[in-house]
Amino acid sequence: MSEHLIIPVLISGGAGTRLWPLSREAFPKQFLAVQGPRTLFQQTALRFADPGSFARPFVVANEEHRFIVLEQLGAIGIDQSPVLVEPVGRNTAPAAAVAAMHALELDPNAVIMITPTDHVVGDEAALRNAIRAGLSAARAGRMVLFGIEPEAAVTGYGYIQRATEIMHGVFEVGRFIEKPDEEAADRLVSSRSYLWNSGIVLASARHLIAELEQYAPEVIEKTREALAHGDRDVGVLRLAKNYFSASPSISLDHAVMERTKRAAVVPVSCGWTDLGAWSQLHDISNRDEDDNALYGEVVCDGVRNCYLRGEGPLVAAVGIDDLIVVATDDVVLVTRKGCDQNVKQLVERLKKENRAAAITSRRVHRPWGFYESIEQGHRYQVKRITVHPGAKLSLQKHFHRAEHWVVVNGTALVTRDDEQLLVRENESIYLPLGAVHRLENPGKLPLNLIEVQSGAYLAEDDIVRIDDVYQRI
Repeated sequence: MSEHLIIPVLISGGAGTRLWPLSREAFPKQFLAVQGPRTLFQQTALRFADPGSFARPFVVANEEHRFIVLEQLGAIGIDQSPVLVEPVGRNTAPAAAVAAMHALELDPNAVIMITPTDHVVGDEAALRNAIRAGLSAARAGRMVLFGIEPEAAVTGYGYIQRATEIMHGVFEVGRFIEKPDEEAADRLVSSRSYLWNSGIVLASARHLIAELEQYAPEVIEKTREALAHGDRDVGVLRLAKNYFSASPSISLDHAVMERTKRAAVVPVSCGWTDLGAWSQLHDISNRDEDDNALYGEVVCDGVRNCYLRGEGPLVAAVGIDDLIVVATDDVVLVTRKGCDQNVKQLVERLKKENRAAAITSRRVHRPWGFYESIEQGHRYQVKRITVHPGAKLSLQKHFHRAEHWVVVNGTALVTRDDEQLLVRENESIYLPLGAVHRLENPGKLPLNLIEVQSGAYLAEDDIVRIDDVYQRI
């Protein structure tokens, strides 16, 4: 690997609560196409797909999301990117530590750029130029942050004070201020010496590890063991759970950046937002003459300054102002624009009440495709299942339910005990309780089918996996 190339480290974590209900913990906002055809994660990967400056990215993601990561990277032509799989979430300092150590295995002079994957950048060239401007400082041992020139006194962002210039375009960090109140934010922006903290860090992998060893030694100790005892497969490195889960859960900012004497910041104006609330999405959206941002199935009359989104159900609005309405298949969110920061607290309440909608939507993603629950009643459930071309479910059986599959389109290759059968469009097959079975899509188009389950217990944990190409046994 050339020492002139920066390794982007794409941090794909988060609980997905601030853009709920479109974003859920099982499918957080970085995997959503909230604007345009590409997801935020794909936009981030492509932002740094410049072979003259950036190497192939690393991705740090949890076990549940790694297949979504690989699918979304493949869809934009970025393959063979290493995925470091976290068995549990431990915030950004452990994620940065394992990425830095893995980078050093490939290149003793590696420079890594740690970036969130759920932000929007309007001027991507400006951000890339700022990163190149900070490269010399990073190679010299600085922990380089990228501060966004503030456009308003936003209370939901962290702020970085720009101090003495240490080289062209690179400044010492004076202090950090985390999410000030409105009055303090006004003062910070008026001073013209404070910048929004973008969360992007550029550093020599060797120097970043040294700073972690000094300020967060337990993070380095546990993540080094997690990496050493991890399970390495082609393109995937699963960190050892017993070691990684013992690491402190702490952000890189709190562990190192707010304590190190090597922090530097490069100011940049690039149309950046971290999409921390629905109102921010409204502000960066294309809006009509009444200042409304309208997405999906929406009809409105006499509506002003609203964000309306219909993901399936029709949203019909009359005579409202300053509202956010987001309708998915299973949830309708209604909030005033000034209250949308409280959506996170609402989701926490739903979790305490054990409501499934807090975590997942009706569409549940799997490595082979996805399924959606259409209807459920006493001793029965109906699902729609989509299997990607060439993909297959695990070889499995159930103790409490039988299943009936009806192919809507495509061709299914079905294993049922000792049989293998091709089931085509408008054909069906019955799988009795206890039958060992597997569903495959041997074709080049998606396979769609309807599954009717019947039995005394229909939850997803009634699956006994016998063989699985995705190693979920």
